[in-house]
Amino acid sequence: MVRKAALLALTVVVLLGQPAEAGSDRRAARDVIGGLVAPQGMFPWAVRLSMGCGGTLIEPRVVLTAGHCVDGTGQSDSIRVTAGVTDLKSRRAQTARSVRVIRAEGFIDETRGDDWAVVRLDRPLRLPTVALAKDAIGAGQFVVMGWGQTREASIEQEERLHYASVPIVPDEKCAAAYQKAAVALVPDEQLCAGSTTADTCQGDSGGPMVGHGRHGEWVQVGIVSWGLGCARDGFPGVYTQLSTFRPAIKDAVRRLRL
Repeated sequence: MVRKAALLALTVVVLLGQPAEAGSDRRAARDVIGGLVAPQGMFPWAVRLSMGCGGTLIEPRVVLTAGHCVDGTGQSDSIRVTAGVTDLKSRRAQTARSVRVIRAEGFIDETRGDDWAVVRLDRPLRLPTVALAKDAIGAGQFVVMGWGQTREASIEQEERLHYASVPIVPDEKCAAAYQKAAVALVPDEQLCAGSTTADTCQGDSGGPMVGHGRHGEWVQVGIVSWGLGCARDGFPGVYTQLSTFRPAIKDAVRRLRL
């Protein structure tokens, strides 16, 4: 069931919980399959982790990722972070290593919720950070991104960051779909998004789902968690709902500073 990597189409970036509006991106949406390559600087807080997951910089020395991407809570110097670039081979990349990890106490596996973790780095990165959503989101389109596969059948992940916009799928519809696969969603901890033309895939785990806040700033609303295949009809991607875990994540970040 674990997945998450690449992106299969692009639509429109929107405000949190609001429907999409017409704009310059619509022309690109009609003829781009596989998402778009993110231009340098578009998502400066998006990072790549050495185990093949994504993440976000939420403080200069703290990365947020998925719980299933890390081995557990404790001291760790095994995670290498590449940041500040969309092309992983760029000479402008900033790098750091992990020193400590805190994973959600309730984590068992990604399908059962609590799929988040924070990683303290050995040095601060000179990059912008992204804010975490305080409130649950509504219907609409949200942006996902990653360096993972651009097709389910692909055998390689990407060296350049791709992004796409995915539609939110109502909880009831998503839960009914996954019940057929004998998997029960966790209410209030997970949200679903995606379609047959827009989704994440293997290698995107831990990466962000984002939207725009009231003042136009990027706000992270979800973490790429799991799904059945990539862009399969009836099986949208499943994301950790950050509004539920924001207080616990903030507390974990404070403990990382000790």
